[in-house]
Amino acid sequence: MAEKGISNAVIKRLPRYQRYLSELKNAGVERISSGDLSRLMNVTASQIRQDLNHFGGFGQQGYGYNVEYLFNEISRILGVDRDHNMIIIGAGHFGHALANYERFEQKGFVTKALFDIDPDRIGQTVRGIPILDMKDLRSFLMENSIEIAALTIPKTDAQAIVDILVECGIKGIWNFAHLDLKLPDDVVVESVHLSESLMELSYRISEIEKQKSEEDQ
Repeated sequence: MAEKGISNAVIKRLPRYQRYLSELKNAGVERISSGDLSRLMNVTASQIRQDLNHFGGFGQQGYGYNVEYLFNEISRILGVDRDHNMIIIGAGHFGHALANYERFEQKGFVTKALFDIDPDRIGQTVRGIPILDMKDLRSFLMENSIEIAALTIPKTDAQAIVDILVECGIKGIWNFAHLDLKLPDDVVVESVHLSESLMELSYRISEIEKQKSEEDQ
């Protein structure tokens, strides 16, 4: 995908570029300058140019960026120019919410099944997606081409399930369990801690309030 040595900060900005370019493309915009894109995204033009230069630049002096071309290139870099089959481990409220979010499919992330141990959930469907017995996880993975697994289960159960996922060829874990997983180097994990995100938001609110208080003194 990206060149080695590219910072996580740059990688985290790429989906945002892709989203804005998608909106521009759908609005019929054919080209855009780094200055106009910077005002739209509230990112400096120099930052945009630096980010994109990691992957080849894509712009032309005096012309700017071809919106559709840049959208397609960033989609390719992110790997969302093709479909990724995924499963969800845990069919509780959060697992249901993930399965019900149709925009994942629009981005190429296609949920093929949910897995759970609750007999009251097994056999049901979420938006047409089956909820299967966790005991069938291994055989399902061996019979289907699945790249990504989303974990929405308690951390006490997570590592044992992850070991099965890795053994059966899963290459990416979207981890909502509050646990630092032990994984081989060729398996990628993206851990999402919602409470930590809220605490970061709280910190930023506190800093703004502190700054206003100091200005009022």
